Amino acid sequence: MIPLIIRIIITFILEKIWIRLSYAHMRGGNIDHIDRAILIALQQDSRLSQRALAEKVGLSQNACWRRLQALQTDGIITGAGIRLAREKLGLGLVVFVMLRTRHHSVDWLKAFRRHVATIPEVTDFFRIGGDYDYMLRVVTSDMASYDAVYQRLISKVELDSVTSYFAMEAIIEQRPLPL
Repeated sequence: MIPLIIRIIITFILEKIWIRLSYAHMRGGNIDHIDRAILIALQQDSRLSQRALAEKVGLSQNACWRRLQALQTDGIITGAGIRLAREKLGLGLVVFVMLRTRHHSVDWLKAFRRHVATIPEVTDFFRIGGDYDYMLRVVTSDMASYDAVYQRLISKVELDSVTSYFAMEAIIEQRPLPL
């Protein structure tokens, strides 16, 4: 007779292998209509209980749990969060900052990325093609707060140009991904 702990471990390992094999089709972003329904539902309300989510997508709780595990294991679901009304938190200014640099070395880029990551008002950071090299989305309370962010941004790295565009109105913001 196999001891209970060994049976538990074997069952756990086999279940993990089964999940990986069962959802191997999801590698590379290939997901089926049920996975897509799960992702859409979670983007709309990440607070859904597992039971409510399973009912919404027409699965048993266990099947839903296995799919969630596979989506997380494959890195499709990277976390869960909530959306905040920034205006109600006193964060009414959104600035898109376009940056151009003469430096393109690996060391400069690492230092620049580390520096930008220390500025909490930077909510999005992209390397882009075109006339500029980088684009930041900065969310802050007012112009004086943005100026402080600007001063921090230019204090540690050399930049060729910094151009700021101020949002007058958010027409669509924090939209779920189109699945």
